[in-house]
Amino acid sequence: MDLNFGKCCGSKKKESWRSVMLLAYQSLGVVYGDLSISPLYVFKSTFAEDIRHSETNEEIFGVLSFVFWTLTLVPLLKYVFIVLRADDNGEGGTFALYSLICRHVKVSLLPNRQVADEALSTYKLEHPPEKNHDSCVKRYLEKHKWLHTALLLLVLLGTCMVIGDGLLTPAISVFSAVSGLEMNMSKEHHQYAVIPITCFILICLFALQHFGTHRVGFVFAPIVLTWLLTISGIGLYNIIQWNPHVYKALSPKYMFMFLRKTRVSGWMSLGGILLCITGAEAMFADLGHFNYAAIQIAFTFLVYPALILAYMGQAAYLSQHHNSAHAIGFYISVPKCVHWPVLMIAILASVVGSQAIISGTFSIINQSQSLGCFPRVKVIHTSDKIHGQIYIPEINWMLMVLCIAVTIGFRDVKHLGNASGLAVMAVMLVTTCLMSLVIVLCWHKPPILALLFLLFFGSIELLYFSASLTKFREGAWLPILLSLFFMIIMFVWHYTTIKKYEFDLQNKVSLEWLLALGPSLGISRVPGIGLVFTDLTSGIPANFSRFVTNLPAFHRVLVFVCVKSVPVPFVPAAERYLVGRVGPVDHRSYRCIVRYGYRDVHQDVDSFETELVTKLGDFIRYDWHRRTTQEDDTVRSNESSSESRLAVIGTVAYEIEENLQPESVSIGFTTVESMEDVIEMAAAPPPTTTVKRVRFAVEEEDRYEEDEEAEAELRSELRDLVAAQEAGTAFILGHSHVKAKQGSSVMKRLAVNFGYNFLRRNCRGPDVALKVPPVSLLEVGMVYVV
Repeated sequence: MDLNFGKCCGSKKKESWRSVMLLAYQSLGVVYGDLSISPLYVFKSTFAEDIRHSETNEEIFGVLSFVFWTLTLVPLLKYVFIVLRADDNGEGGTFALYSLICRHVKVSLLPNRQVADEALSTYKLEHPPEKNHDSCVKRYLEKHKWLHTALLLLVLLGTCMVIGDGLLTPAISVFSAVSGLEMNMSKEHHQYAVIPITCFILICLFALQHFGTHRVGFVFAPIVLTWLLTISGIGLYNIIQWNPHVYKALSPKYMFMFLRKTRVSGWMSLGGILLCITGAEAMFADLGHFNYAAIQIAFTFLVYPALILAYMGQAAYLSQHHNSAHAIGFYISVPKCVHWPVLMIAILASVVGSQAIISGTFSIINQSQSLGCFPRVKVIHTSDKIHGQIYIPEINWMLMVLCIAVTIGFRDVKHLGNASGLAVMAVMLVTTCLMSLVIVLCWHKPPILALLFLLFFGSIELLYFSASLTKFREGAWLPILLSLFFMIIMFVWHYTTIKKYEFDLQNKVSLEWLLALGPSLGISRVPGIGLVFTDLTSGIPANFSRFVTNLPAFHRVLVFVCVKSVPVPFVPAAERYLVGRVGPVDHRSYRCIVRYGYRDVHQDVDSFETELVTKLGDFIRYDWHRRTTQEDDTVRSNESSSESRLAVIGTVAYEIEENLQPESVSIGFTTVESMEDVIEMAAAPPPTTTVKRVRFAVEEEDRYEEDEEAEAELRSELRDLVAAQEAGTAFILGHSHVKAKQGSSVMKRLAVNFGYNFLRRNCRGPDVALKVPPVSLLEVGMVYVV
């Protein structure tokens, strides 16, 4: 991901030009729908109130110059040539940048972090540990804890603005497209037709979301391609027909002439000009669905020239028409003979652009939920073949209601543009700030380069952002209000989640307590598998001790399950499960840590239960082989009274040493059935440990050369596991009530006692999120005092 490296899209394989061009074509419908429809409303929003189109044409040429250089500097230079290189294993977006920073600097606020997470193949660093730069910026960030919270708040701000954009973009896009009807009807009829038609299209758009974009996705790219060719063709026609010399307005001097003449009103009108880059952030956010080369080619050679021609064509037409009966807009520059076809294509393109931002909103909320920053919501995966296509019913209907309310409430492009523009610039400012940190901390470039990046692009975006803020009372208040609302929800949820984890950590029960439970204390073991869900990666959770205290029995096979998120986009299936023993072999207790990335698809309960039992069986065979191979009585005696080291159970099994000893041993083999040769190989170690991996391989016929007693022990444990699975599985989850400690501040009591508990009661519970069948659910009441 260094700037010196040409490949930054996750895959290191060279792709043929044919596949790259196909991806570039497909990206039109997903990535560029929003950006390509901006000519519908940029000029109309810019000239809505602050400035007027005069005979000198200084205003129209100045706006064209601003549009040209804004498109050139922000989407083309900033995103295509710089930001797209900061991918996280091929993924882009706000959380990808945050994930990169957290892996290079210890600023993550995620709970239950483990050294084992750094051994993931997707947890890659650009430079080996010995080459890492211990910069002053890194030391300063790690030293001051308040900066960790500030960084998280910055990420949440960008997330909330994306959610706001998810309801504003469909409204302004569809409304602007339908506004073309004003050319064919009177003003009285027009105002009663546009709003109902817009609302009807929006209702249909949101109602069809549950089908998933893959069902209609094959038509998205042709629609956007047709739209881009249409607006570029109309633009070229207008340039030739009305003003062939309009290209001179691309000179930067027209920007200065524009500001010199219009002064404050010209600066305020920048809030409309910035709408020309709405959707530019989608190039980075949707990077995971395509690749760097495809997105770069599509924008540089098609989208960018088409948009420039469209804006030049509108400016050329307006430069010769100063007294039009209709307000300045896209449709007055469209030749009458093609008006209706263009109107139909525009409506279809606006739907495609809206679909892209709605899908992006679902995606970023799912990421927030995975990292513990958003209340639990139901996530439905609409495609078995295309990763990342999801549908969230609660969010979908909430967006629909808000989108229709905004359309009816604002009723014009000016107010919708003011609201949308502020949300867009806020997201870009967040990206610029995070990107400057990536340049220093991840790419290890001199801080001066990061400062120059921040000052250059930050000053451009701040100029537009300040212009948007002046429209606070004219629509810009909406994204600020929405982002404040969602930020409070997300921060309260994240803060209380962290406090709950700290409470669990402080109140966990010792392993000796678990091992002491037995018939002598009136405790019995019942048939079946008990899955005790907890956020802890070690120790016995307090909710289990409460369960046994009230119901003196637990299952014959006991598994403490921790489903956790790690700051990577994906965790390979072969590295997802960490399995270990809790206590001696005959206790039949295990610990299983299931790791997901922030873009991973969580399994449904049936496949999860089946795969978990399979992984336990693999671990039992692996552990049996390790014990009989190592011939280490000391290790066996130590593990009989404590938790064994966790092993990654997948296509390759190996151990993880969690305690930070000077050296730890990791044992791996390709499969349990085929082991031969002993190969020793060094692995990339964590910062404070040295890890060795030993790969075993033994011929199939030599598997059972060990003594009969060990073989009988293995068979007995596997029989117990199979019998327990046949008896049934129980899911033991905590049903928590959280309250603030006595003496806490008023804000904390409001946030915890009322805010968090209200969200917990009215959002999906952990049993619904895990899709646990009610007949198999056991809930243990817990009161958390934080």
